[in-house]
Amino acid sequence: MKLGHSQPLEYSTHQNELNIFGFWVFLGAEIMLFATLFTSYFTLENRIGSGPSGAEIFEITPVLIETLLLLTSSFTIGLAVHAMRIGRVKAMMGFFAVTLLLGLTFLGVEIYEFVHYVHVGAGLQTSAFTAMLLTTLGTHGLHVTFGLFWGVMILLQIRKRGLTAETAGKSFIFSLYWHFLDVVWIFIFSFIYLKGMM
Repeated sequence: MKLGHSQPLEYSTHQNELNIFGFWVFLGAEIMLFATLFTSYFTLENRIGSGPSGAEIFEITPVLIETLLLLTSSFTIGLAVHAMRIGRVKAMMGFFAVTLLLGLTFLGVEIYEFVHYVHVGAGLQTSAFTAMLLTTLGTHGLHVTFGLFWGVMILLQIRKRGLTAETAGKSFIFSLYWHFLDVVWIFIFSFIYLKGMM
């Protein structure tokens, strides 16, 4: 069944338009947060003291798995929004659930990675480099964790209330948030991991 709106359902009310605009403003603040973390990391990345360097602790396999998981999840949340816009509620919920499952798997790999770092002596108090590395990765990981809880709540609302202007708006805003996390991860992958392995 196709929804008979001249514009996407998530933009069908003035309140939704305001919510989406407000969320873009919020993402601007999030960009500043991560820009500050990246700047601090780049300033301190060579301050390893007697601790290990990035080249000594970074492992390519978990990083590639994490990247594949998040990039795939960005694709599936895009499919969820597309399904939502053409009124395919079951497909939308399915793609949404797959996105959350991929995010949960990403988080599992990241937790493994943190355990590995602590095991090889790269804790928060080891050096300025490890402190900023774990802070930057941990902040992104906390954002993913929050996103998982948020996404589950949206799915439960859609299951209970169906696809309405309100639930569509929430789902679209969630997709913006999830894409943002994926973009941040691309920067982490490129400028922390790849650069650190060289």
